[in-house]
Amino acid sequence: MTTTIDFLDPRVRTDFGTFISRARPISIDGAVRIRTLGPMLVLTVAVLRHSGLPGEGSVLGMRIMPVAGGDPVDTTVPIAAVADRLARRSGEGATFALPPTTLSTLWANDTPPRGGWERVGEIDCTDLDRVAKEGIAAVTHGAPEGSGALAVDELRRRVWGVPTDTVPPVPAGMAFAAYALGFTSPGEPASVTMHGQWTRLSTSRGHVLAR
Repeated sequence: MTTTIDFLDPRVRTDFGTFISRARPISIDGAVRIRTLGPMLVLTVAVLRHSGLPGEGSVLGMRIMPVAGGDPVDTTVPIAAVADRLARRSGEGATFALPPTTLSTLWANDTPPRGGWERVGEIDCTDLDRVAKEGIAAVTHGAPEGSGALAVDELRRRVWGVPTDTVPPVPAGMAFAAYALGFTSPGEPASVTMHGQWTRLSTSRGHVLAR
């Protein structure tokens, strides 16, 4: 049976498509977790994965949007399949039928807590964009053509694993995820909250989580 998401408004479906298009090129494993919490749809992708215990060091991008209530949904599907369906069925109004193929990923089973977050400060999005652009340049220039996959992965871990020079500091990979997913807007503050080992960076456009 095909699961269909009803966004109620075609503009929300367009927002869904925008998130998918931004997340697709930076998703580390080509997967997106799609789940409903009552009248809200939660979309999660893994942007970075560092070495260590399962889930440790992961950077996740999360977008939340309103949908019609209905049967609960919690599935992880190929992000390419979602993008292809959106492209082929761009005129279907406010609904979207999820692809039937599912994926199994470690990070999708590691759900961040919903409550109990403690605010520790905020960072101007202009500073997050600067950190992201500097890191992108470092990865690009540090991995010349012909570099092996292992060398590139190690370089990415070094660049994105260091703390930012902001107050409060966050892993640089969180700045990259916020910038690449379109969550930042110059001049807007991004709030920083913590819950145990988790750190969350939030703007009006979305959330980035790391631990």
